[in-house]
Amino acid sequence: MNQPPYPPHQDPPQQQAALPTCWWHPNRQTGLRCTRCERPACPDCLRDASVGYHCIDCVQAGRQQQRAQQGQYRRAGFGARTAAGAHPISKPLVTPVLIAINVLVFILTAAQAQDPMNNGASDLHQDGVLWPIGIVSGDEWWRLISSGFLHFGLLHVAMNMFALWILGRDLEMLLGRLRFTGLYFVSLLGGSAAVFMFDDIGKATAGASGAIYGLLGGILVAVLKLRLKATPVLFVIGLNAVLTFSIPNISWLGHLGGFVIGALIMVAMLYAPEKNRGVWQGGAVALLAVALIGLVLLRDAQLANATCTVVGNQLVCTS
Repeated sequence: MNQPPYPPHQDPPQQQAALPTCWWHPNRQTGLRCTRCERPACPDCLRDASVGYHCIDCVQAGRQQQRAQQGQYRRAGFGARTAAGAHPISKPLVTPVLIAINVLVFILTAAQAQDPMNNGASDLHQDGVLWPIGIVSGDEWWRLISSGFLHFGLLHVAMNMFALWILGRDLEMLLGRLRFTGLYFVSLLGGSAAVFMFDDIGKATAGASGAIYGLLGGILVAVLKLRLKATPVLFVIGLNAVLTFSIPNISWLGHLGGFVIGALIMVAMLYAPEKNRGVWQGGAVALLAVALIGLVLLRDAQLANATCTVVGNQLVCTS
């Protein structure tokens, strides 16, 4: 016989092992797994990762961990910064708030005077303008700041608020809100101090021009430091200088004082050492503010014995 009486022994075929089911869909079999937690998952529950796939739970946990690490990183003082060391902001906030305050004050003075072109006749306006005699004789020190939120007529406030919007937006984005606020108010004080120290003590002045010229000085320093095109800024500065000295009744001392202080503050903001930069910047701003207050107090002591006489329709005072 050519064939054996019995067929050769053969092992029974092994049954294919059953695939595991998805962790989130027990009715679905899958051969895929999360490369992070090793749990089986169907394609609907997996997401592409840098290495393999991650399940939806691991993706969510990773995002939460990343947000927590970023928060710790920012609280420690690190993260994305501008050239001045500030955290980037999406849109300006301080600039529109300052504009709103100036416009609101103008509306109140115009309503009191019942004339938007002669709002200087209102009590609020007269009690807040920079009048050195009121500071010396009545200790009305608030005039140094309140005068920066008062304006003579509709055109005055409109021009200043337009300039504040144009200059303030860019500087606030560069400096951040806190640094920008410091620049604005110390520049305002610088303009008021210059008027108080060197101008006629019987003359009343008002306007946000001192603070705005501080922003202009800051823009000039920023352009030079960051090596941007300086021609447009120099043109604007030259144009404002011409207007300052050609239009009567404009306080060029307030403009100059604000411009110088704003430029000095921006130098401190952009040239401060990276290590402990915030301390250097804050110290420089505080030092300038204290110096201005000291000069104002010195001038106040000098004017304590001033003699005022009426000449024509003007009050002339001599110390």
